[in-house]
Amino acid sequence: WELNGSFYQPSAFLMMGIPGLEPLHPWISIPFCALYLTALLGNCVILFIIRRTPSLHEPMYYFLSMLAVTDLGLALCTLPTTLGLFWFNVRRIAFDACLTQMYFIHILSFIESSVLLAMAFDRFVAISHPLRHPAILTRSTVLKIGLAIVLRGTVSLLPIPFLLKRLSYCGRTELSHSFCFHPDIMNLACADIKVNVFYGMIVLLSTVGMDFIFIVLSYILIIRTVVSLTTREECLKALNTCVSHICAVLLFFIPMIGLSMIHRFGRDVPPLVNTVVAYTYLTIPPALNPVIYSIKSTHIREALLRALCRKRG
Repeated sequence: WELNGSFYQPSAFLMMGIPGLEPLHPWISIPFCALYLTALLGNCVILFIIRRTPSLHEPMYYFLSMLAVTDLGLALCTLPTTLGLFWFNVRRIAFDACLTQMYFIHILSFIESSVLLAMAFDRFVAISHPLRHPAILTRSTVLKIGLAIVLRGTVSLLPIPFLLKRLSYCGRTELSHSFCFHPDIMNLACADIKVNVFYGMIVLLSTVGMDFIFIVLSYILIIRTVVSLTTREECLKALNTCVSHICAVLLFFIPMIGLSMIHRFGRDVPPLVNTVVAYTYLTIPPALNPVIYSIKSTHIREALLRALCRKRG
């Protein structure tokens, strides 16, 4: 502990695995290894295929590349501490290292939310204004959107580590997960955390909350356009281009909203439920997103098969 008058700050936090199942951690690590391996390989393959296939150099696949990079970052942020705990029971994480991991986890989560919004906008323009789509979403426009997304997440979350560093901590140092999460660290403080709570809620609602609202609005407009199409085949074809994105939105937002609600309002929720939701939020989307897009996207599937055939040849 670092002591400065009445100000106390721990040198490290202790991470927790799955409560009640500690003896089974080596076995539980097997599905986690599979998820992390799928996330790393799957997203790298998506990036490789898009880069090597000129026909995929379109706004939809540029945004998919951004999603793949974000998912890679999320997987790499939590992989060392999660597998370190499951394999070697390494529970200790330094205070500053914990704040750094927390910052990048939240930045990448906010970036993923914004990328999903950009993908929804791309689908709306492609379906509602197909002739104007190339003029609206040019390569430079997509690049500007990507830079704005990164800047938005980085700047909006920049005060969070400093707000946590100013707090005094005493007593408990056990985190609820095998990674560092803002509400989790904040609740260990024995100082007034009203500023942290207020700022965290404002940032969450103004970023992820607004992204979700605009995604829903985009799909309302998409459905209105699809309903006006003349034939059933055209309706199904238009909707089929959105299936992968809808799955990615549900995979990301449902566990994220659940985890946020549990940390802020679910004090009576069993620890196991909290843990399952947290791991679902940070491991399932990075692993399943490339699988979903590889299955549902005909262009990516065909490009992947061509790449495999060239290697065999």
